[in-house]
Amino acid sequence: MKITKTNALRILDAQNISYEVRTYPDDGPINGTAVAAYLGEDPAQVYKTLVTTGASKQHYVFCIPVEAHLDLKKAAKAVNEKNIEMLPQKELLPLTGYVHGGCSPVGMKKPFPTVIQEDCILYEDLYVSAGKIGMQMHIQTDDLIRAVGMSIRDVIEQ
Repeated sequence: MKITKTNALRILDAQNISYEVRTYPDDGPINGTAVAAYLGEDPAQVYKTLVTTGASKQHYVFCIPVEAHLDLKKAAKAVNEKNIEMLPQKELLPLTGYVHGGCSPVGMKKPFPTVIQEDCILYEDLYVSAGKIGMQMHIQTDDLIRAVGMSIRDVIEQ
């Protein structure tokens, strides 16, 4: 099967960062836990990308394990905001260039401050969206952090 290059993959190629594309069926409702199961991977290594808006109206991106929930108080503290809220789904595509379920931390329309859950350091490699529903990229954790310029913080509910 020929893989269509997404913006995320083109950016990684330009930075000479290696990755492996893994696909899954995109013909119905799917969540991160189901994607991890389909790929046969530990859900703790499969990360979802969440976009938020701070009290300052600045946008922030958080990458957290698919089974975790973003702690909005911890997230706000991590980016020095009074508070943050999830971006309404209808605003995701115009802001990032990605659709819900296919949002990659790599290659958004413009760079946003991005935080990855600190548990990522426990793993040599992770899975994140490759920028399209039905596509994940398997990438070295350090390469992902460097490619996006992520900061590492504890931002999930315990």
